[in-house]
Amino acid sequence: MYVDSLALKNYRNYEELDISFSDGINILYGNNAQGKTNILEALFIAATTKSHRGSKDKDIIKFENEEAHIRVNMKKRDVGHRVDMHLRKNGSKGVAIDGISIKKSTELFGMINMIFFSPEDLSIVKNGPGERRRFIDMEICQLSRIYYNNLQNYNKVLEQRNNLIRQIYYNPSLKETLDIWDDQLVNYGTAVIRERNNFISMLNDIIKDIHNKLTSGKEKIDLKYEPNVEIEDFSNVLLQKREADIKNGSTLSGPQRDDFGIIINDKDVRLFGSQGQQRTAALSLKLAEIELVKKIINDTPVLLLDDVMSELDSTRRNALLETIKGIQTVITCTGYDDFIRERISIDKIYRIENGVAREVRNGAK
Repeated sequence: MYVDSLALKNYRNYEELDISFSDGINILYGNNAQGKTNILEALFIAATTKSHRGSKDKDIIKFENEEAHIRVNMKKRDVGHRVDMHLRKNGSKGVAIDGISIKKSTELFGMINMIFFSPEDLSIVKNGPGERRRFIDMEICQLSRIYYNNLQNYNKVLEQRNNLIRQIYYNPSLKETLDIWDDQLVNYGTAVIRERNNFISMLNDIIKDIHNKLTSGKEKIDLKYEPNVEIEDFSNVLLQKREADIKNGSTLSGPQRDDFGIIINDKDVRLFGSQGQQRTAALSLKLAEIELVKKIINDTPVLLLDDVMSELDSTRRNALLETIKGIQTVITCTGYDDFIRERISIDKIYRIENGVAREVRNGAK
């Protein structure tokens, strides 16, 4: 699969944009704060309905406008498709596939599989568990509509249970109604735990060889899923910790507190790894993610690299460049000389300046 073109209207700093892409390597270069990342963000939203930054729709719409529009033309197994998306300041977004409106965002998942890689991802290992859960969820949601539904339902039930818990603190008679929410929490939570465990297991099988090559055989890596609660214990734990939950004002147990361990040479790299080890482990995670998605969808995802090359040393950069061969990739950077020196085949180059994209031909600046 690959993206043919992207059109934007009133999107962040773009009044209008119409840009085409090669199915190979595409470079967007220019100074900081010119709009390069905004293009990647729009592509990612067209695939997932969500910003990689976590931004709300109203914050994405260009100042003094009520709506923004994203249009992506893409090909999947040689069949053309179009995704249209309207972002509204006051209201939910509208999405259409090939001119037909969809009611649920899950209908969009799988149309375009995209992997976003930014400098922030290099901190996923040393950051808190929330970042690692987000890494898991962002990918599984693209691959499994069932997982997305279960995760959404779990979060809704969790919010309802937390609201009830806070009411019980002042009105203990409501405690009897907790059983209903606990049953639903266990039902959806169990499905989430199973999928996360399966995802980490598959990722672990792939990452070993990647990390071995990155470290010239000096390091052995293992991923270990760390559920906050085991499936068979979930119901009992909720019951046992009910009073503590009420006192705390929130649910203390469940997949909202999951994590996964990253073990290098029998040591937890989250706690004991050097900065270099942590960054290499993070890169290994992203490279393994690419290979896993290729395996699951039996196709290549679209790869979005947001100014990440400048954060990598030559060994890590070469490993990433080797991986992107044969994958449509859109790369942002402040200058493209480094890529020329790396001798990768660049198919399209755009200079981005103040919300305007100008195609650069024949190596001109």
